[in-house]
Amino acid sequence: MKSTNEHEFVVLIEKNQNLIHKICRLYSNSDAEHKDLFQEITIQLWKAYPKFRGDSKFSTWMYRVGINTAISLYRKSRRRIKSFSFQDIDYKIPQSEPYDDSKDRQLNSIYEAIKVMNDIDKAIIFLYLENRTYKEISRTIGLTEVNARVRMNRIKNKLKEQLNPNHE
Repeated sequence: MKSTNEHEFVVLIEKNQNLIHKICRLYSNSDAEHKDLFQEITIQLWKAYPKFRGDSKFSTWMYRVGINTAISLYRKSRRRIKSFSFQDIDYKIPQSEPYDDSKDRQLNSIYEAIKVMNDIDKAIIFLYLENRTYKEISRTIGLTEVNARVRMNRIKNKLKEQLNPNHE
């Protein structure tokens, strides 16, 4: 029998799993890495869930845990992500399929340009594209709001240069 916390957690993850997929897409280079990272982020969210106090939206908290997990794993292994097995857990979180890159070349180009950025810039642009306010971005990343705005302007300029190299 599932506890109330487990049920609440599964419902919240199911509802917000696309956010995890987007983080995975930025910090992985293959379907296998994507699936491993998704699993690792979910495990870290489960471990941290008892500490979630509700001071922020669940999705904001989830971004922070997800991005920190991705950055931490990326820095530790640079390409190989170790994962844990869910075999011993009595519930399964149904997983939607990862985004198919072949469907949208322009979006794929944007993601490729973002992937070469440093970890903090990736997180900032990710949150910005999720329509997060600069206040939310600054809290999630741990920057001042002014610093988040300045960095976002620099990121936008970098993306413009990378996506339109001949345009001045």
